[in-house]
Amino acid sequence: MFENRKYYRERRGESAFQKGDLKYVILDLIRDKPRYGYEIIRALEERSFGFYSPSPGVVYPTLQMLEEMGYASAVEQDGKKVYTITEEGRRFLTERKGVADEIRSHMRRRWDPENIAEMGEIVGELGRLGKVMRRRLRNIDADKLRRVREVVARASQQIEAILEE
Repeated sequence: MFENRKYYRERRGESAFQKGDLKYVILDLIRDKPRYGYEIIRALEERSFGFYSPSPGVVYPTLQMLEEMGYASAVEQDGKKVYTITEEGRRFLTERKGVADEIRSHMRRRWDPENIAEMGEIVGELGRLGKVMRRRLRNIDADKLRRVREVVARASQQIEAILEE
């Protein structure tokens, strides 16, 4: 049904979601329970094991749009706007169940709990490499600098080849 969608290309710098998909995720979250903006941000951080944290500049306009569309309503509680899904929002999710399911499936694949620890280790190793590079590359001779660049280039090519398998 959704084969024609160019879905979720995994490239550096791309968003975790395609344009418009975050509204489904947010509606899903406020369907579970009423939430305010930062609760939504934290819930998405938790679901992605810390690998995705939407900015308030993305979440709050989406909440406002959902409210304007009649899919969410907001009430002021303790100085915060708390959002709840409306019947219209529930209907929207039900009518577009296939898209919502595909987005949930994408999230599970992207942030698979079985792989997340290994992903964290890789990110840690890259961070350590970055620290070494910043500390040690300032006063290095040209030959060592060339050798380091060659090692990094080979590693990059090998990693890309593994990911393309």
